[in-house]
Amino acid sequence: MSFHSQILKSPSTVMIPVPFSGGQPRKGVEHGPEALMKAGLQNQLETLGWKFEQEQAIPWDQINSMDEKNDGAKIMNAHSVSKASQHVADAVEKHAKAGKLPLTVGGDHSLGTGTMIGTARVYPDVACIWVDAHADINTAQTTPSGNLHGCPVSFALGLDGSYIEPFKQWIPEPTKNVHNRIVYIGLRDIDEGERKILKEHKIKAFTMHHVDKFGIGKVVEMALDHINGDTSRRDRPIHLSFDVDAMDPSVAPSTGTPVRGGLTFREGHYICEAIAETGSLVAMDMVEVNPHLEKHAAEQTIAVGCSLIRTALGETLL
Repeated sequence: MSFHSQILKSPSTVMIPVPFSGGQPRKGVEHGPEALMKAGLQNQLETLGWKFEQEQAIPWDQINSMDEKNDGAKIMNAHSVSKASQHVADAVEKHAKAGKLPLTVGGDHSLGTGTMIGTARVYPDVACIWVDAHADINTAQTTPSGNLHGCPVSFALGLDGSYIEPFKQWIPEPTKNVHNRIVYIGLRDIDEGERKILKEHKIKAFTMHHVDKFGIGKVVEMALDHINGDTSRRDRPIHLSFDVDAMDPSVAPSTGTPVRGGLTFREGHYICEAIAETGSLVAMDMVEVNPHLEKHAAEQTIAVGCSLIRTALGETLL
């Protein structure tokens, strides 16, 4: 790898492990960070030329053991998810300020609240490319399940309906102008409330229909054009939040909410390749790898997660 970044000071990344599953009901996803490390992620990135560090300061034992009593409330585990997200936001902010690339590895996608907010504190003009089967933009009012891994985008963007306890104590002020702060690729399972939110805020979403119609190359070009506002520019800071369930279950089966008809191996990697080529990547999330499902499926999914990270950080075919 030849280090290529228009923004970062050096090829230095800090992995922020998030062994947290409180945003959804299925256990096992909290072991995702450990599984990727055991698969050799550190050595793989160091071989590419990255200096690798790992964040150790977050008190996960305390957060994971918080006693949550929902008492019939629609939102599940709000206090532990909020506390986890605050710690993640602070860690991402700290390392981004130091000119390093925060690599947040989950755990479930509720961590996206913290990563998006933490990145935006350092790069106010950052845009998030959210690669996922799901939009994760429900609010406390629209969520059909109450699981907060389906709500991180609404909290991070400060949308109406996200100002609930305890999130309203620390998430951004309400704003209406969010249409170019995030762009989606790979959606194929969208709740009715989310459709209304996406349309109301004019948020650009490239579903699998668009991937089928235009091809992944054109979709990524359109996504980059949208966030940069000018087809000749590729310099806006990018936060890539990649949920492994964006991939088709035949590619990455070991995840909690698989949906048929997803990205192929090459389509997922092309997204990462194209973002790496911009030189504008400043933060990345890799989430929802659940190594506690069937052994072969878990090994396959862990390998894909590592491969996507390597590609986003500069690994090329030639």
